[in-house]
Amino acid sequence: MGLGYRFVDHFVGRSAACGLVTRWSRFQASMSLPMTSAWLPSFRSRFQRVSRSQYTEAAPLVTDLESSDVAVQMSLEAAREASEERGLEQAPIARRNFGIAAHIDSGKTTLSERILFYAGRIRKIHEVRGKDGVGATMDSMELERERGITIASAATYLNWQRGFHLNLIDTPGHVDFTIEVERAMRVLDGAILVLCGVSGVQSQSLTVDRQMRRYRVPRLTFVNKLDRQGANPERVLQQLMEKLHQPAAFLTFPIGLERDLCGVVDVIRQQAIYFDGGYGEQLRIEDNLPSSLQHKAEQARRLLIERLANVDERFGDLFIEQEYRVPDEEIHRAVRRATIARSFTPVFCGSALRNIGVQPLLDAVVSYLPSPVEVRSFAMQGEAEQRIPLEPDAGAPLVSLAFKLEDGRFGQLTYVRVYQGTLRRGETVYNVRTGKRLRVPRLVRLHADQMEDIQEAAAGDICAMFGLDCASGDTFTDERGLEKRLTLESIRVPEPVISLAISPQGKGDGQTNFTKALNRFTKEDPTFRTYLDPESKQTIISGMGELHLEIYVERMRREYGIDCQVGQPKVNYRESISRRAPFQYLHRKQSGGAGQYAGVEGYIEPTVEGGFWTARADDLETPATSAGDEMATKTNESAESSARALVAHREAAKRAAENEFVNALVGNNVPPQFVPAIERGFQDAVQEGALSGHRVQGVRMVLQDGKSHPVDSNEIAFRTAALMAFRKAFALAGGVVLEPWMRVSVQVPQEYSGDALGSLTKRRGVVVNSQTDGEYAVIDADVPLSQMFGYSTDLRSMTQGKGEFTMEYLRHEPCVKEDYERLVAAYAAHRKADT
Repeated sequence: MGLGYRFVDHFVGRSAACGLVTRWSRFQASMSLPMTSAWLPSFRSRFQRVSRSQYTEAAPLVTDLESSDVAVQMSLEAAREASEERGLEQAPIARRNFGIAAHIDSGKTTLSERILFYAGRIRKIHEVRGKDGVGATMDSMELERERGITIASAATYLNWQRGFHLNLIDTPGHVDFTIEVERAMRVLDGAILVLCGVSGVQSQSLTVDRQMRRYRVPRLTFVNKLDRQGANPERVLQQLMEKLHQPAAFLTFPIGLERDLCGVVDVIRQQAIYFDGGYGEQLRIEDNLPSSLQHKAEQARRLLIERLANVDERFGDLFIEQEYRVPDEEIHRAVRRATIARSFTPVFCGSALRNIGVQPLLDAVVSYLPSPVEVRSFAMQGEAEQRIPLEPDAGAPLVSLAFKLEDGRFGQLTYVRVYQGTLRRGETVYNVRTGKRLRVPRLVRLHADQMEDIQEAAAGDICAMFGLDCASGDTFTDERGLEKRLTLESIRVPEPVISLAISPQGKGDGQTNFTKALNRFTKEDPTFRTYLDPESKQTIISGMGELHLEIYVERMRREYGIDCQVGQPKVNYRESISRRAPFQYLHRKQSGGAGQYAGVEGYIEPTVEGGFWTARADDLETPATSAGDEMATKTNESAESSARALVAHREAAKRAAENEFVNALVGNNVPPQFVPAIERGFQDAVQEGALSGHRVQGVRMVLQDGKSHPVDSNEIAFRTAALMAFRKAFALAGGVVLEPWMRVSVQVPQEYSGDALGSLTKRRGVVVNSQTDGEYAVIDADVPLSQMFGYSTDLRSMTQGKGEFTMEYLRHEPCVKEDYERLVAAYAAHRKADT
């Protein structure tokens, strides 16, 4: 009887279209279960009850623990204990908020599709690149289905194990869309890390691991694609422990590999699970393992017990007393405690595409990942930002976080995680950042691109609101929460690494729609940024990679009907001088009436002594240290020296970018009222240099003397005189063309440090510091901006996607001879064409 009920637990999520009862006789022989009249009514009743509750807002909580799985009993008991300990009256002990994250093409969306199918949320499975052209449910965007990748995270909900309500977020795997993973991890209580059974831990696996650690998210690991040639789950487990530094052990391991994959072994129960039926929906559980698997299963159980004893003190004490005879119930408890404590990762195996191993993984979400009651969340109070614990109680003051925005069919769609209290439709909420009072016009629960209206969302739930104007990361409260001035920590947003110049083709509505598209995309995606370059007058878009920007350009074309032209941004070159040069210029113009007469005399010189691109010696002086600080100084000498040099270069660059006008007149040859006009003429002159047409910087103009006429002198005359005098002096002052240099910080695994150094050197980079940080090497180098285009793609290619870099403006330096000649020739041709 118990086995029959357990069979139904995995199967009742499937809809009536499967013909569960009518096809029971087909499984009777393989399950070795008697078809009794007493069992069938109970079976049919349970099936009908779950089927009716599939699409309700929340299925009733399971109360019959005796008929539940042992691991489920453990999870409910732990959640209730935590609820009672915190004094919660309306706690969501049967809710799970989890996400699926992995490296690209590891099978995340395929796994999500199976989860939805087995839970009865969808009635038919569609593949990511299926022949029917429909695409997976969670890839609702047209571009996602065409390219076969996930671009934006998608949320859904489902019920499992007769009363557990699960919120699921499927996230992208490409590094360009890492912000989607970032904000999902910010609001989730648990996650499934999917690893490819062939490739193992890959570059984005490391990134996802860091994101999970940043937001303290417990995880399960699913080793997928074990039906592929070369699959090796043991190697993947070893990589998980060595590269991610996470103690782990199998809770299921595969029966067969590659083409022979047919099921999994439950390590704790020592049972074989086979996935029969057209979609793996029929679980056949056998207590007697094949003789070829018995030793392996026993060793896997012993290894699981040993690793749990190393990470869980209570279980360790039990292991000392009973050794490997520890009861299954205690193993389940230890797995759950260690998983929630993030000191252990349970590993499950299978193939989502072959419909193998998914249901045990979904059971583990319920059994081992925490409910909102078991996760400690905090808000910041007041200007002092004192940490205040939040209680996942529906009756407490409302505190919720807007973590994602979308432009939906009915206005802005705001994804919200409710941490405390209850969010109700039609009620008033307050945006803590703006202080605005807002009414919630519509509240929905999401299923990919579909929506279901709900009346309220209680603590621990994830939902969406329509029609509220807000920004990603805003906190919403009610009046009680507003009085306490509670705000939630926002989401970490990585800096963009690539930029492109973009312009719409056509005028009129095209320009209007172009502006609308940029405003919408920058609001939805914090890593997509845009600005107008004041010098080149180009619109610049910045993002996390070439694919990231390519997707937005394509969306502009499809959603707004805008064809855009993109290219590399113009490099903001500068011009300057290298030595002092005198000027003496007389401007005289007579046109019949009052003429123009103005004379100026003086010199121009660089504003920074010793060169406009270097730091001063006193900027690099280090403060004296005491004898007691000598050891610490030596330890951090390299990092501190690099930091001081960087600050010094910034100060030098700041001084070098300034132009200065000095009034050194003696006497009244130039009336004082004309001095401002002379200064304006100087400012006009530096806007366009004579060599390449770029702005001039780092020049000081000193006015020493001049000439004037009582009738013909005026402001226009002196302004023109200053402009022409500067141009003549510039030709004598050793004019140079400067290019911007960037301080680039590259972080790569140590095995790629040589390649990274070589790539920077090829780009004319000057390495200023190199150090190790754990398994990573951090390289700081100064590189010309013109050589950095395309570097993000090259770095990912040479490091298998594991390298990252940041860069910021440092200073301007003279460009190389080839670039100088090219820029001067191009400007001369441009001037000739204009004339």
